Formats: sequence, structure tokens, C-alpha cells
Amino acid sequence: MSRVCSICGKGQTSGNNVSHSKRRTRRTFKANVQKVSFIQNGKEQKGYVCTRCLKKTERA
Repeated sequence: MSRVCSICGKGQTSGNNVSHSKRRTRRTFKANVQKVSFIQNGKEQKGYVCTRCLKKTERA
């Protein structure tokens, strides 16, 4: 599954795991995307939408 929002383009970002001793290792943060049908530009589309965009767009 491609974890990229169809509306805003939000995707995977990277950062650090920080242990108690402050050692840092790389990690990824994945976008919370759901497969839904939504209305964009007056047309119904299916795709992956992040939950923030899901709250502000019309559902089909």
C-alpha cells in the first residue's frame, strides 16, 4: 500500500528513536491513510486519504 494521501500528498517522514541513554537511531513515521471514496472537483474518486483530509472533505 502506498502510504501517500491523494489530496494533500502527506507521506512518510523520518526521525529518531531516542533511548533513555539519549542514543539516537533512525525511524520512520507513516501517514495514517485510509482507502475511501471521496468527492474532489465535483467527481467521485477512490484513493488513499489521510485522516486530517478525511475530516474536511465530502464523502461520497
